[in-house]
Amino acid sequence: MKKKQIAVNLLWLRTGQVGGSQEYLIRQLMGVSLNEEAKNEYQITLFVQNGFARHHPELAEIYKCVEAPAHRGARLARIALEQTWLAIKTRKFDAIHHGGGTMPRFGLRNTILTMHDVQYLSFPENFSRIRLAYLRKIVPNSLNRATVITTPSSYVRDRLINQFNLPVEKIRVVRHGVDSAIGKDSTSEAELRQRFRLESKKVIFLPAITHPHKNHKFLLQLMKLHWTEKDLVLVCAGGKGRAEEEFMREIRRLNLDDRVMRMGRVSDSDRDGLMKLSLALVFPSLYEGFGAPVIEAMIVGTPVIASNCASLPEVVGDAGLVLPLELDAWSSALQIVQAQREKFVAAGKLRATHYSIRNSGNDLVEAYSAAVI
Repeated sequence: MKKKQIAVNLLWLRTGQVGGSQEYLIRQLMGVSLNEEAKNEYQITLFVQNGFARHHPELAEIYKCVEAPAHRGARLARIALEQTWLAIKTRKFDAIHHGGGTMPRFGLRNTILTMHDVQYLSFPENFSRIRLAYLRKIVPNSLNRATVITTPSSYVRDRLINQFNLPVEKIRVVRHGVDSAIGKDSTSEAELRQRFRLESKKVIFLPAITHPHKNHKFLLQLMKLHWTEKDLVLVCAGGKGRAEEEFMREIRRLNLDDRVMRMGRVSDSDRDGLMKLSLALVFPSLYEGFGAPVIEAMIVGTPVIASNCASLPEVVGDAGLVLPLELDAWSSALQIVQAQREKFVAAGKLRATHYSIRNSGNDLVEAYSAAVI
């Protein structure tokens, strides 16, 4: 039987860029390679930016990668390439998977569209005027034309159904696939404590770029009003986002300079090591389409304290503390996870198995099958 030809549009993925949506697609595709049905029925080709294979050799070894003409990640150039070069290159394929949340106007009829989140609906103030206008125009059009839509959580699926009046059967949840090997090559606790002067400190950890919806300021208020132990340190790792300056000003205003450590970006091994040595991963986000760090913490055996916003209750389940964003509700959270640490660690490790790379790939194969029936 002739294999179905599936094109995957990764032109939106900037070479070397790291982020939740990028990792989501990369792990899905790794998971697809483990699926026996996919091996027998589909020939998958990735359409990528220049240099993709160098940064992702694990995918380049499995799939044919077709590099687009150089466009340096510029959005307008990428959109133009999708409407022209990509449409021509994929015209003989059976279906195309657009992984970046939008679809070009021209191209194949059978399409799979991945929607990572719809944050712009809940927090339009987090987007520039031009970007917001673009999303409001292109997203509804893309959703209506897609054959199959995939989302990382039921929360995003239900939001799409309710907001855009989409048929339930059109949307499929494709779970995040989180690598079970996370933490295997982590930096040792002794080295991290010495290097960052954390020798006698109790650590709580937030790995997140400082965007407004990540809600770093909520933790600062907790540190000032409730989590007041002098040897307790909040370690914040991640890139600088739109709320960086405000976050740093708030640290100084609350006189928390000696109890909050802002690290910026760290290596994967350092991040995993910091997560492992922490009392808890604290995740007070206002919006997540999924929230992969909570599952990563569970894999390495760190209890999770998360907000009850967006997808987080669904993802964390009963394997962590899920709390409303009220200071009093979080005031005793650290004592609870310390007293019940063994229970949370065991529940977390079990929960994490649901979000394996293999399961993620299996979900995506089902979406491909639905698109090419």
